[in-house]
Amino acid sequence: MVHADASNFADGVTKEQAYEQVLLQAEGLFDGQRNWVCNLANTASLLWHAYKSLPHPSNQVNWAGFYTLDPQTTPLKQQLILGPFQGKVACQTILFGKGVCGTAAETQNTLVIPDVEQFPGHIACDGDSKSEIVVPIVVDGEGETKKLVAIIDIDCAVLNGFDEVDKKYLEQLAEFLARSCDW
Repeated sequence: MVHADASNFADGVTKEQAYEQVLLQAEGLFDGQRNWVCNLANTASLLWHAYKSLPHPSNQVNWAGFYTLDPQTTPLKQQLILGPFQGKVACQTILFGKGVCGTAAETQNTLVIPDVEQFPGHIACDGDSKSEIVVPIVVDGEGETKKLVAIIDIDCAVLNGFDEVDKKYLEQLAEFLARSCDW
């Protein structure tokens, strides 16, 4: 049974413990549920509450959510469309190759950006964002290719908001989401 307590994090948890709880709670919330909208919405909430329970800089996260592959995408115009998130209103579509999100989508590589102002072509959906991490969610495509279905996008209102711990656990979460949703 889904319960709001899933997004409660104990005082004093470490970043690793918070991410472990996110993964564990997501597994429970996804049991019997493969709808990607539902699962991404709950995951955005889990991430938001996890970050808010942590010390600086993690508690300065100001946007946590997803962009998904736009169903209107064509081979000549691939783009992401806004998905479930927590934070201020956001850009509705992002072309592949544009900004941090579009670059991560195009390359299918995680990007950890310590200072978004130094990223060529950064798209400032929220001027308060200073650092960002974007993790692609990919599934098996035709043949041996991987198909991007979504990205995890987390913004922080301070420089150097993310590190290798964030990268490790968000990549695990991306793999779990890829397996757990009907895209």
